Amino acid sequence: QVQLVESGGGLVQPGGSLRLSCTASTKIIIIETMGWYRQAPGKQRELVAQVSGAGATIYADSVKGRFTISRDNAQNTMYLQMNSLKPDDTAVYYCRLFGRRDSWGQGTQVTVSS
Repeated sequence: QVQLVESGGGLVQPGGSLRLSCTASTKIIIIETMGWYRQAPGKQRELVAQVSGAGATIYADSVKGRFTISRDNAQNTMYLQMNSLKPDDTAVYYCRLFGRRDSWGQGTQVTVSS
C-alpha cells in the first residue's frame, strides 16, 4: 500500500480559493489513476475529481468550472485547485490512488464560511 498525505485545507470565505496537495510515499506509476473525494458531515463520501495517468479528467457536476485537478508524476503529487468556493464545498477531502495499490489519504478539512 502507498501512503498518501494531503495538505492545503483550511478555513476560507465564500468565493475564495484553496489548493490541496496529495503527496505519495512512493513513485506513482504513470498509468495509475488518482482522485479526490470529499465527505461532508452526515453524507456519503463522493468523488470530486479524478485524473488518469494520461491526463484525462472527470469532475463531479457540482464542481465543474470551479475545481481543477492536476498531477506531477515527477513529484509524486496530485493537486486540486478550488476556486469560487461555496459553503456546500465544506467537507473533509481525501485523495485516493486507484487500482492494484488502492490507497487513501487521511483527509484534510476544508471549511467555507463567512
